[in-house]
Amino acid sequence: MKFIGENIIEFSESFKDDISCLEYLSELKWDKEYVCIKCGCTQFSVREADKAMQCHKCHYIESPTANTLFHKVKFGIRKAFMIVFEMTASTKSLSSSQVAKRYGISRTTAWLFMHKVREGMKSSQTAPMTGAVQVDEFVVGGRENLKQGRSRDSKKKKVVCAVELSETQKIKRVYALRIEDYSSHSLQTIFDQHISKEATIRTDEWQGYKPLTKEYTIEQVPSMKGSNFKQMHHIIHQIKTWLRTTFSWVHQWHINRYLDEYCFRINRSIYKQTIFHNLIERMVNANPITFQMIKVSA
Repeated sequence: MKFIGENIIEFSESFKDDISCLEYLSELKWDKEYVCIKCGCTQFSVREADKAMQCHKCHYIESPTANTLFHKVKFGIRKAFMIVFEMTASTKSLSSSQVAKRYGISRTTAWLFMHKVREGMKSSQTAPMTGAVQVDEFVVGGRENLKQGRSRDSKKKKVVCAVELSETQKIKRVYALRIEDYSSHSLQTIFDQHISKEATIRTDEWQGYKPLTKEYTIEQVPSMKGSNFKQMHHIIHQIKTWLRTTFSWVHQWHINRYLDEYCFRINRSIYKQTIFHNLIERMVNANPITFQMIKVSA
């Protein structure tokens, strides 16, 4: 069973209750083979009440949600599935306040689970960008008096973004992450994580990119008020607008997760039919995280 589509009615019919959701998780978690995490036995029986696996040898019972990003979800696995669906199928996602009201849960619970979903949206960093790539930096936050450009002491959140273009100059993939400053050391992070050394990279004339030309093929050209980086400035405008209109405030400790969410959706915009299944699969294969881990993971 693999859910395909963006229709919320079809989604609701496919996942009518918690059991149908647990069955979906079970098929993904043990799609190849069941192995007891306690004794290594491969013989099991399935508990129909909750789709948990019970080992024939040591009798250890393992839930489909155990050791996944659905671990210890207490507000109902069907609600969790619906939140994941909305975060993938919608264009702009929802704020934790909206999710809390819509699903009858506390704002803190919604905030925590949505960050778990964003954890599943992180890039695997296994397919670096190739071909034509644009790189630029921008800030997120309101205006500050007497602060402009690349001010080092600005309280605004600094972000570097990379955009991969297709042969027809269309936006193919996007990655963005927070940086501490505009030094070459900080800027190099997005190069190392997401850009192949075979790529042809275009940046503006900021001096922080010059040291990186030793490892990467970088062409530095004048920005010309964005006219030389039209695709990049389109993405920057979208990110800023999305953050400003969807969320009341984004802490610098967590902004990378919000950026991961944006990039996950836009990078799969032509695969929207399978984006929900793809994310559920990622969440099943990821390690569980707690509130404290998210709180201090900056």
